[in-house]
Amino acid sequence: MRLIGKTALITGAARGIGRAFAEAYVREGARVAIADINLAAAEKTAAEIGPNAIAVHLDVTNQVSIDTAVTETVNRLGHIDILINNAALFEAAPIADITRASYDKLFAVNVSGTLFTLQAVARHMIARGKGGKIINMASQAGRRGESLVAVYCATKAAVISLTQSAGLNLIAHGINVNAIAPGVVDGDHWDGVDAYFAKLEGLKPGEKKKQVGAAVPFGRMGTAADLTGMAIFLATPEAVYIVAQTYNVDGGNWMS
Repeated sequence: MRLIGKTALITGAARGIGRAFAEAYVREGARVAIADINLAAAEKTAAEIGPNAIAVHLDVTNQVSIDTAVTETVNRLGHIDILINNAALFEAAPIADITRASYDKLFAVNVSGTLFTLQAVARHMIARGKGGKIINMASQAGRRGESLVAVYCATKAAVISLTQSAGLNLIAHGINVNAIAPGVVDGDHWDGVDAYFAKLEGLKPGEKKKQVGAAVPFGRMGTAADLTGMAIFLATPEAVYIVAQTYNVDGGNWMS
């Protein structure tokens, strides 16, 4: 029960990694707001997790939606101790085929959405005067480029940079900002990634997943459950002296 008495807002939490974080936080004693653009899915997830989870609608590309979700979470849970910026999109294309629409969409969710959700929650934490924990979801893709994933890689590199700047700025208010950089994580997200590579590289469905899983030094792709330990740790008092860092949780795929 390392998070007993704490409240958390988790974006993109109706499914996948976000849902795994919400479930883990509730097991550790926290109350959690399942924030998602798909309110019906968020409500279903919250109901399945139990009475310590609520659902709120959140479109991270819309400032009114961000502010409303933060206000609703505070009104229903009393305050926000922890934010996990998990909502993100993925697309892939060769450099010659990247469109402005794709670029704008990915940066709107992955970068602007992260920054302005962080800002809204940080304002609440500053006004409350009791500090807090903010955890951004980066990626191993933010550590280096990839031939077919230029825009997504750039967004996650920006998340790492934002984590550093926000961490340095907000620690003066007792707010620890850090990030997690997963590697290849099996699940709904990677099913979509696999479909992109199947199209772009002429592979059979599932072949890219098989390739990347075999290449992980640990011996397999990660799972959402593999990430929850770091997400819990960074939200606990044990992590109070950790500021502006991005932790790789990737089975040994990347060292930095």
